[in-house]
Amino acid sequence: MRCGFCLPACPTFRETGVEPESPRGRIALMKAVADGLMDPDQAFQDQMNHCLGCRACEPVCPADVKYGQLIEQARDAIEDHAEHSAPVSGLRKLIFKGVFPHRSRLRLLGKSIAFYQKSGLRSLARGSGVMKLLPKSVREMERILPDASGQGVIERLGTVYPAKGEPIARVALFRGCVMDVLFAETNVNTVKLLSEAGFEVVIPREQACCGALHAHAGEMEQARDLARRNLEAFKDAGISYIVSNAGGCGALLVEYDHLLSEDPAYREPAREFSDRVIDVSRLLVERGRLPSFADEEANAANPVTITYQDSCHLRNVMRSSDAPRQLMKQVANVTFTEMCEADRCCGSAGIYNITQPEMAGQVLEHKMENARDTQARYLLTSNPGCLLQMKLGVEKHGNGSPMEVKHVVDFLYERIAGGGTSGKP
Repeated sequence: MRCGFCLPACPTFRETGVEPESPRGRIALMKAVADGLMDPDQAFQDQMNHCLGCRACEPVCPADVKYGQLIEQARDAIEDHAEHSAPVSGLRKLIFKGVFPHRSRLRLLGKSIAFYQKSGLRSLARGSGVMKLLPKSVREMERILPDASGQGVIERLGTVYPAKGEPIARVALFRGCVMDVLFAETNVNTVKLLSEAGFEVVIPREQACCGALHAHAGEMEQARDLARRNLEAFKDAGISYIVSNAGGCGALLVEYDHLLSEDPAYREPAREFSDRVIDVSRLLVERGRLPSFADEEANAANPVTITYQDSCHLRNVMRSSDAPRQLMKQVANVTFTEMCEADRCCGSAGIYNITQPEMAGQVLEHKMENARDTQARYLLTSNPGCLLQMKLGVEKHGNGSPMEVKHVVDFLYERIAGGGTSGKP
């Protein structure tokens, strides 16, 4: 089937109008390579790498084509034969093998970034001009990084956190890697919000990176290794759900069954694991004993306006777009304004905004036009990459707007009735 329903859903096709920049075009290229009609040359590799991986094509596909699986297989095949330069090869090895699979090294990374941010080194680096030696996309990301920490959610709360009142269920938090280094406070707020809603929360200490960045970059075997580690980490936790607060992580976690489908030892455990994965917003809406939420610096006569940017993977893979909106609409003294094309990718896409800055920038600029039109005081999202990208968008294209970008969980936890807008301890 070559119907073309995917074309208007695809961000890169909408930006370029070029068939090879669409899901349909990329699948045709994959088939041509598989049939031996063309070589997997640099042009082919570029088209595969231009894909954001947002998977907006999947919900609109009448044939239910699993495009996300196809693009990851293509990138995996590309990496099998790739001849990277020495610097690129070294950087990939450092990121995918040296840092992300190792929790202790992630903590060290967090401490190092925190030292850089708080010791004066950041001001020195910016003032001396040394930052100009880095690519523009890296410099832009450095400017909007949140305060990092070497103290993740386990170091702050322990591995078990009790429910407030009679427990509804025992759940596990998937703490992630980027989330626990750059957004540790969001992880903490997630646990406390779940507790307020009646859930006992456990945080398995041995859990690893989900493997999403590896899978998107064509490092599929490393992604499988990380998946196996996570299956082992969660298997004896005695839980009803595995809770994700990052759309990108959750989207791979729910597909561990596919990722390990060829591994007879882990096929069934992977299916059981994936069946229990749920986004925090959906769990709160469907099972939670929700507290009252209110923005106490506003009132019914002068409510604060908020809007929401969908995490592509949360919407298109986990199919959870209504739950975050339902939660936001329960906050007193708040008006929710739907952003035009809120389901369109922001251009973050893992590290796409660093590796493909031109296309990511075009996508972001159009996104910010719609964000500004909402005149919202807060722009909320459910994924760390989206959060950073939207912060960059406000800085570059906000035209002086006071708009603040927050994770949905942080916004809600700070507005538990009686807590005010400054946050809760």
